[in-house]
Amino acid sequence: MQNSVGLPGTLLTHTLAGVRMEGAIRAASVALFVALTAAAAQVSIPLPFTPVPLTLQPMVVLLGGAVLGARLGLSAQVLYLLLGIAGLPIFAASPVLPQGALRLMGPTGGYLMSYPFAAFIAGWLAERGLDRRYLTSLVAMACGLALIFFGGVTWLALFARGAVGIGAALRAGVYPFLLLDGVKLLVAATVTPALWRFLGSNH
Repeated sequence: MQNSVGLPGTLLTHTLAGVRMEGAIRAASVALFVALTAAAAQVSIPLPFTPVPLTLQPMVVLLGGAVLGARLGLSAQVLYLLLGIAGLPIFAASPVLPQGALRLMGPTGGYLMSYPFAAFIAGWLAERGLDRRYLTSLVAMACGLALIFFGGVTWLALFARGAVGIGAALRAGVYPFLLLDGVKLLVAATVTPALWRFLGSNH
């Protein structure tokens, strides 16, 4: 089923076709991914050689974009950031990094601020049907993850308090995470194609 502009559409638009209270369900779906992003932040593993903890957030951000689409995926992550800036304890737990707006000024600020854009690009690609097969889903997720790494490293290298330069930022913000984030990417890329197959077998 295509959306109103002739694109294949996302899991959410496909599921909501002909459903009453569509607006309320869209809002609830956004709220769900805000909550999932906050929950994923609590699965945080500090690493001794970098100020950037290992979390499950990137996987949830990318899945949110793919399921909700570009606009709603971006909206979910903007709302997550606004709630965190307002002081809710929804950023990753840290003994040294504060909750609230100051978290965005620290070494992880670039990763957090890139989440809306990563969700948008994953959603934009999903709206064009890339989330329906594993390999193209992997491409869509990889584009979003690359944007998260780019934002995180650029901020850590140039703008964060105590900016460390590009080389040190890559060593602290990319290299330690490539293997595990690659595994998370492989897992995340299986979810939407599986859901599409499930929906197809039930329609």
